[in-house]
Amino acid sequence: MRDFSCKKISISAAFSVALFASSAYAEIPQAARDTPIVVLGEQHDNPAHHKLQAEWVAALQPKALVFEMLTPEQGLEARAEWQTQAELDALTGWSESGWPSFDMYYPIFAAAPDALIFGAGVTRDELQNLLEIPLAEHPLAQRFGLDTPPNAQEQIAREALQAEAHCDALPETLLPMMVDAQRHRDIALADATLRALERTGGTVVVITGNGHARADWGMSAFVAHAAPELKIFALAQGEDGAKVSGKFSLTLDAPAPERGDPCAAFNQ
Repeated sequence: MRDFSCKKISISAAFSVALFASSAYAEIPQAARDTPIVVLGEQHDNPAHHKLQAEWVAALQPKALVFEMLTPEQGLEARAEWQTQAELDALTGWSESGWPSFDMYYPIFAAAPDALIFGAGVTRDELQNLLEIPLAEHPLAQRFGLDTPPNAQEQIAREALQAEAHCDALPETLLPMMVDAQRHRDIALADATLRALERTGGTVVVITGNGHARADWGMSAFVAHAAPELKIFALAQGEDGAKVSGKFSLTLDAPAPERGDPCAAFNQ
């Protein structure tokens, strides 16, 4: 991957597709090819997930890419001149963002070099400010249905997932706030996706974690609430055959990378 990522990118769309040619193309469902919005979930540190995302992006040739990992300020919503991984890294500030290595993500950008890039990330300070007001008072509450809280069963399930994601190390009193934080990020992703679609006419591909991609209560659900006439294809990517929580249009699987104990930091 590192050798490839240094190759460039002022390449035509046709060559871009050829560059990524693999059996994955034949496996892209027609439903994904026919929808204006395709959400590609991931485990952030899994190189195989990013390889598949790059392959799908090369095949779909979207007009816009929306990234959870970039803030709106880091996005490139107008055409920008970049020829190398280093140049794009400098334009977006990726390597200073704290997300996993740009070596894994750069091929996704490279697969559709003419796509506009929309950031949908929420900074810690912005999130803190948002959490100080009720969700129902969010500026986009009515558009995305935030004025209707999750039912009790969904809220319990959401809090359980947040507890699991944080190795059951969080006080139970913090779990509702963590759920609200997840919903704020979902809204930011949904809003950026609809802006990208309005700006470009689609196709729009969204790169985000599996939890945000889910069609039952993630950003895909918020897009569907705001624009029920739109079709959305939501892909989840699991690891080693483990079930991915949520509803998706399709779930694929890949080997998990070698990683340390994810709960070690909580146990110190």
